[in-house]
Amino acid sequence: MNLSRNRYGALGPSDMIVWGVAAAVMLVAPWIFSSGLAVTMLSQMGIAIVACLSFNILLGQGGMLSFGHAVYSGLGSYVAIHALKAAGDGQLPIPVSLIPLVGGVAGLFFAVLFGFVTTKKSGTTFAMITLGIGELVYSATLLVPEFFGGEAGIAANRIVGKPVLGVTFGPQIQVYYLLAIYTVLCTAGMYAFTRTPLGRMLNAVRDNPERVEFIGYSTQRVRYFSFIIAGFFAGVAGGMYAVNSEIATGEVVSALRSGGYLLFTFVGGATFFFGPIIGAILMVVSAVLLSEITKAWLLYLGLVFMVMVMFAPGGIASLIMMNLRVAAFGKLRGLLGGYVQLAVAGALAFLGTAAMIEMVYHIQLNEALGPTMKFLGVELNVRALPSWLGALAVAGVGAALFELARRRFARRWGEVQGEIEAAIHAREAA
Repeated sequence: MNLSRNRYGALGPSDMIVWGVAAAVMLVAPWIFSSGLAVTMLSQMGIAIVACLSFNILLGQGGMLSFGHAVYSGLGSYVAIHALKAAGDGQLPIPVSLIPLVGGVAGLFFAVLFGFVTTKKSGTTFAMITLGIGELVYSATLLVPEFFGGEAGIAANRIVGKPVLGVTFGPQIQVYYLLAIYTVLCTAGMYAFTRTPLGRMLNAVRDNPERVEFIGYSTQRVRYFSFIIAGFFAGVAGGMYAVNSEIATGEVVSALRSGGYLLFTFVGGATFFFGPIIGAILMVVSAVLLSEITKAWLLYLGLVFMVMVMFAPGGIASLIMMNLRVAAFGKLRGLLGGYVQLAVAGALAFLGTAAMIEMVYHIQLNEALGPTMKFLGVELNVRALPSWLGALAVAGVGAALFELARRRFARRWGEVQGEIEAAIHAREAA
């Protein structure tokens, strides 16, 4: 979604097509994936998209590594759930459709409060301060049960008042469309922010803070105001979560939630606007589906993160954009063979490693079921040496083949980039 603008600053026809297609996809998605689980996952994806995009205002746009972004989405959830509960008790005359905005105001308030302290520093100091604030807030969930509800959290009912045009927000499909509207509006709002003078100055603070100070701007103020905006959208995501889940517990402000935002924003690609959207979708898929497939899903996520850091630090979005550039010059066909080799070798390495991981987990957690287990239809004996040696051999051969394929691909990739640069210079000369 690296959209272009004409010289007057308005979105062009191609940009409107992108936004139209995105809105159409969200409109028809629950009719294509119509099961209850699928609609619930789609709702969670909308929430995750807003949360990850708000986090990327800090990380991708401003270069601010935060370890406590869940504080603002989580506190937004708590305030929103209290507002929803008060609305149900008749103490607060507010429709359910506006509850996410209550979360947004709460996120903005706490961003104003905490951001004044955290944005006074940058770099590692900023990251450590956000981590400390995150831990303080998480500990407060047990120390202040009057607001946080202790370990049980705070629950509420989203079916409030009389139905409007038959909409009660009881069925999940109705909740999905409410969250879809907020997702589109918040995504458009955050994209618009990246095109504002403040958004552009935030990029400058990320790239060269000394020059920004030299020309008369306060880097601390730029970071602070951007932090507040990120806090507002994070709070909206928290309010969306409150409406969808009807409960808020200490987990919503935990370091685990903040780490999830960081990990999947990075995997999706923090340098491109649409990267966190990819990461948010993967976050929900991994948390819902992958966790049902294997108990070691968090370990797999860690391995994926390590691989991305080593071989694709720009994230999935960066890979997509680089290959689109290669395809635009008609050079992608020459790289397909290399991609196939990388995929096959990587699959071998992954299968061998996964087999060993699953055997370890079987020994630790499922020993009462006996020494045998099935992995992708193959029966393995966790107490037999051949099972371990076979898995190790597959992983080792796959890793060796992957390294050989990677080196050949890197050479070919460099040649292709040289050919593209030569083509660009030829066009400029013509």
